[in-house]
Amino acid sequence: MPRETARRGMTGRAVVSLVVLAATVYLLLTTAPRLGLDLRGGTQIVLETKDSPTVTANAETTDRTLEVLRRRVDALGVAEPMLARSGDNRIIVELPGVRDPREAVEVIGRTAQLSFHPVLGTGTASGDSRVLPDESGRPLTLGPAALTGEGVDEALSSIDSQGGGWLVSVDFKGDAGRAWERLTGQAACSPPGDPARRVAIALDDKVISSPQVSPQVACGVGIVGGSTQITGQFSPAEAKDLALLINAGALPTPVEIIEQRTVGPTLGAEAIDASARAAVIGLALTALFLLAVYRLAGLIAVGTLVAYAAVSYAALLAVGATLTLPGLAGFVLAIGMAVDATVLVFERAREEHTVKRGGSLPRSVSRGFSGALSAIVDSNVTTLLAAGLLFWLASGPVRGFGVTLSIGVVVALFISLVLTRLLLHLTMRGVVARKPRLSGLTHEGRVRRWVNRRDPGFLGKPKRWLMVAGAVVIAAIAGLFVAGPNLGVEFTGGRVVEYSTSAPADVERVRDAVSDAGFPRAVVQTSGEKDISVRTEPIDEDATERIRTAVASVAGDAIEIRDEQIGPSLGAELRTKAVIALCLAVLAQLIYLAVRFDWRLGVATVAALAQDVLIILGIFAWLGKSMDGVFLAALLTVIGYSVNDSVVVFDRVREVRGQHRKEPFARVVGTAVLQTLPRTINTGIGVLFVLGALLFLGDGSLADFALALLLGLVAGTVSTVATAGPVAILLDKRWPGAGRPVRKASRTRSREDNGAVV
Repeated sequence: MPRETARRGMTGRAVVSLVVLAATVYLLLTTAPRLGLDLRGGTQIVLETKDSPTVTANAETTDRTLEVLRRRVDALGVAEPMLARSGDNRIIVELPGVRDPREAVEVIGRTAQLSFHPVLGTGTASGDSRVLPDESGRPLTLGPAALTGEGVDEALSSIDSQGGGWLVSVDFKGDAGRAWERLTGQAACSPPGDPARRVAIALDDKVISSPQVSPQVACGVGIVGGSTQITGQFSPAEAKDLALLINAGALPTPVEIIEQRTVGPTLGAEAIDASARAAVIGLALTALFLLAVYRLAGLIAVGTLVAYAAVSYAALLAVGATLTLPGLAGFVLAIGMAVDATVLVFERAREEHTVKRGGSLPRSVSRGFSGALSAIVDSNVTTLLAAGLLFWLASGPVRGFGVTLSIGVVVALFISLVLTRLLLHLTMRGVVARKPRLSGLTHEGRVRRWVNRRDPGFLGKPKRWLMVAGAVVIAAIAGLFVAGPNLGVEFTGGRVVEYSTSAPADVERVRDAVSDAGFPRAVVQTSGEKDISVRTEPIDEDATERIRTAVASVAGDAIEIRDEQIGPSLGAELRTKAVIALCLAVLAQLIYLAVRFDWRLGVATVAALAQDVLIILGIFAWLGKSMDGVFLAALLTVIGYSVNDSVVVFDRVREVRGQHRKEPFARVVGTAVLQTLPRTINTGIGVLFVLGALLFLGDGSLADFALALLLGLVAGTVSTVATAGPVAILLDKRWPGAGRPVRKASRTRSREDNGAVV
């Protein structure tokens, strides 16, 4: 590549980096994060609209129900509530700060009641009358309801062709038209301006409109024709809202609470603190490790990791993502994953300089980027596939984890291919070019020196490796049948309530107390030093209070810090989605690898990741750990880890086979494993620091999440050697041609500038 072209490329990278970093600083200074309820405390309720004898639950009727619920939630006085439709017949309601959801559930769960009343005047109520404020807050004395929302056929908003504003047209059905005639005929007997000439439309005992009967309507005659128009110089939004409210009241669609989660703000603060400590300590340990191994290049890596964390967080703020507990865990995890691309480049540059004697240090770094590019892209694409499945199939916090992970992967690509490359280009010149040992990339390192003394023929008997791997898998699968999977409430349906006690409690005594309270099948576990969690079948609020009393009788004070309720229908749906997500993840990885590499290597990779999934499921079953939505996020991330390791090794397999075409394939695979071992170990240690911080500093959910990923990290690394490699060797013996090389070496070298990092 001409030197001028290389210079323009670096200038472009510099401009892009400055723009991204400037935008990052701006977002960090001006944008506040959106915290999920599991971090700021509150209640989340998921409702599902059901069919009634006269109405089919669909997107339109759900929208109308949503408007009614919005007014009810506003009446509760909740600050910054969030209501949104999910799918065609579900509504998600988030109520920050509401830790006792009884009133909210009672208000939200009622079926809408729309009614039309005569206005008797203003003042006090007597007999069957009652006083309600109108739209302006003035008290109106209302008589008994003359008709209900059942008689409304449809309400539409439109432009008032005579008055220039907007109006609402209401059509009645059946006998409701005659009832409207009698109601308006009675009101027309009062003079214009008298409150008694008005008709009050009330929704859930609140007046939403009180129009006056037109002076043209005769006393005792009323408005005939089965329809009417409500005018009043409405704005388009006001007319639309009124029409929606009337329609919603006219369609009493039953709603069912299928999920309810309540978390106290103390738990949220603890989760934030735990994640922050894990991020700081994990980053610090990773930084020290990179400095010790790569010296000046390690310092660059530390700087780019800090930039990675800032850019990723700013990207989350930019898209308005809601930070949840799994999302924070995914963010901390992605910091560790960002180490992989940097280590890949550094180790490849070391190899070019010390093993292949590639010339000057800038030229070795350039070749390191070129050689590592395909592995970086392939490994990140496979991780994006897993993250995409999370976003597509999952919901709630797990879906948020998928968003966080996707953003993390995209930012990691930018940092490694743009910012890191730019900084290396600037530092590998001048003093470092004259004293290359300062870079930390001119010596082999202990792992590579050990690798150079190993025999690459250690995979010559692949069946022995597979027999050992098979024994481990059988032992793990036995846990699923002997101990049985401990499925979380997300997958089984039921209710989980967690309490913070004033003193450590004996879990057996708590279990007996809960059983005596009428819940013999409840699962009682400790969750931290002074936390007790109780999982039961679906129960109501009164039953929950009996459980709290039982816990308090043994452990002293019992303060509720978490409450999750999942309906059985939603649990069955989530189980189905979990199975579909795992199957599609495996299929997506197989298709991508078959196209990108070779079908034999794709099958070998899928065999390894299937082994990893079974091992983690079995270990969690043996340990009695809960398999919940966060565990599913970890499991799909493990799939990305497993494929990532196999991709790096098989990418090197293609290269080695191109250089040694007559070499037995078993030795080719063994050589590839040994050559990539420094990257595998260094990346694993970097991720290990972050996951270890999560494991020891996080709460129950974070700790189990980190445990699953640590197991996946170890299993994925081992399975690449013990399973993926031997399976690929056996498939090549049966169908020769695995790992055919891609002719790219000549193109790679032709793009290298003389002594420049391009």
